[in-house]
Amino acid sequence: MKVSAVAELVGARVLGDGNIEVGNISSIRSSSAGDLVFVEDEKNLRLALESGASAVIAGGFATKKTYPKPLLISKQPRLAFAHAARVLCGKPGRQSGIHSTAVMHSSARLAKNVTVEAGAVIGGNVEIGEGSSIGARCVIGEGVRLGRDCVFYPNVTIYPGARLGDRVIVHAGAVLGSDGFGYVRDDTTGRYEKFPQIGKLEIEDDVEIGANSTIDRGALDTTRIGRGTKIDNLVHIGHNCQIGEDVVIAAQTGLSGSITIENDVVLGGQVGIGEHARIEEGVMLGGQAGVLPNKVLRGKGVAFWGTPARPVREYLKQLGELERLAKKK
Repeated sequence: MKVSAVAELVGARVLGDGNIEVGNISSIRSSSAGDLVFVEDEKNLRLALESGASAVIAGGFATKKTYPKPLLISKQPRLAFAHAARVLCGKPGRQSGIHSTAVMHSSARLAKNVTVEAGAVIGGNVEIGEGSSIGARCVIGEGVRLGRDCVFYPNVTIYPGARLGDRVIVHAGAVLGSDGFGYVRDDTTGRYEKFPQIGKLEIEDDVEIGANSTIDRGALDTTRIGRGTKIDNLVHIGHNCQIGEDVVIAAQTGLSGSITIENDVVLGGQVGIGEHARIEEGVMLGGQAGVLPNKVLRGKGVAFWGTPARPVREYLKQLGELERLAKKK
């Protein structure tokens, strides 16, 4: 594709020869002829220009003079590069159709251009939207509804009754809609009895869920994952949680039941949050931060760290005080 065509599609402005063609994306270090790369600061621009790449996406800092390679000037080079990747690389090639070893219930309804790979099991009254792909050995439980252009990698399990929107991506080994961890102890016998787990799971459009992550259905109500949320590998989300839109959750984070995470929250790796806590809009939690049950964290753009989690400046100040006290001893 010509550089000028790519620029138009990603909303960038071309400096130089827009007729140069690119056909792939690459890092600067690994680039070769025909590749498109990006830089976010002036100090890396020289490396990009000296690389094997045919064109470079850059910010406004690159408009000061002319260069030997065409530049695509964007206010957000990394975002423009991500959009260009969709254009140049597209989706992995999959041939639509149902593999001969897949098990399909007669009441399942599949739209056009759906792919069901080897060994997958599709339960009764399942609905799968146009262009969706079900990987090998996936299990889709009874009454599940999937939107358009969803991608399920191998060995994904969706429990009965779950609802997923359009363009949802679920990576290998994830389990969605399993029973929550809810038990009631009998005061007489001391034994634990299972509390009903009959709620629902709803996942909205453009959500991505990492490998081996688990999301429980609601106990009596609904667990909900909001539009555009991105969940890393090995994340657990307990029953009745309400996750807002455009939330980012890094690997090995664990959420207890009935937690509310509002829009635009960022959770670092290995964060732990106790039941009924509330993380308000725009809060950022650093890696391994811990939030105690029933607590509320608020402050758009405020970073929290430590256990119990507190604003990062306060946390670092307290660490400094502890270090000084230790030295005095």
